[in-house]
Amino acid sequence: MHFTGRTWRPHYEAHSVIIQASSGCTWGKCRFCNLYRDECFRMSPMDEFEEDLAEIKRCQPNARRIFWTGANPFAMSYENLKLRALTVRDYLIKCRTMAMFASIRDIMDKDVRQLKKLRAMGINGLSIGTESGDDDTLALAGKGYTAKDIAEQCRKLDEAGIEYYFVYMTGLAGRGNGYRNAVNSAKLFGSLNPYFISVDSLTLFPGTGLYRMAQEGRFFPAGEKERMEELQVFIQKLQLRTHLFADSVSNFYPVTAYLPKERESVISELQYIMDTVNEEEMAEYRRNLKSLERL
Repeated sequence: MHFTGRTWRPHYEAHSVIIQASSGCTWGKCRFCNLYRDECFRMSPMDEFEEDLAEIKRCQPNARRIFWTGANPFAMSYENLKLRALTVRDYLIKCRTMAMFASIRDIMDKDVRQLKKLRAMGINGLSIGTESGDDDTLALAGKGYTAKDIAEQCRKLDEAGIEYYFVYMTGLAGRGNGYRNAVNSAKLFGSLNPYFISVDSLTLFPGTGLYRMAQEGRFFPAGEKERMEELQVFIQKLQLRTHLFADSVSNFYPVTAYLPKERESVISELQYIMDTVNEEEMAEYRRNLKSLERL
């Protein structure tokens, strides 16, 4: 198998077969991220892609779901995605879905007709690192798009029948701004149809823009209890039937919930932690985080 640079897949794709479709990130300007800092975006050559498919066919001929690695393989043109999707079907006749990371920007150059065709070919499962639905927070994070863009592009996915997943990041708005971020994000996300929402909590790593801003006194990180309060507000305001997974290592206390059914129980669970664990203990956990990979 051909893997170059950082190979990263979300934990919910743990049972999917992975194949490298691209490496690096087309954007590289998010101020909280250093995952692909030293990599230029590169599409895997088709001969490498086919060699990897042939190897998968030998080892796992009955693979049902393939996850294409790379920061955002969906940045490829419609024609390139079509070629690769059809090639996967040539090699793996039992493959039912192909999933990958995507940015809101990657959807913009594809119309609904093209998206429907990609869905028919098996592309179904876009992990979208929205991080927020609040314009001020999106601008601070350097995402390069607005809440309006998120709404417009995801409604295209809804119309095409493509399943997608959101990421929300507590603490990203900075100290004192979590409530606003939570309310506006919940309002936007609730107007769309993410299959589930994964929640991370901002961790400042050296080399990132927000880390430098914090060092210079231009960004003030939210405390751990403020982040939990932000998550409570987000859950309370989110009017959507969905699964919520706040169980990555970036969260001091991992929780999962099926909303709205488990809304009040998970809010109470978070409140109990805030009432019984002191802020310094939580802060120490954050300081000791060296990586966001699962331990």
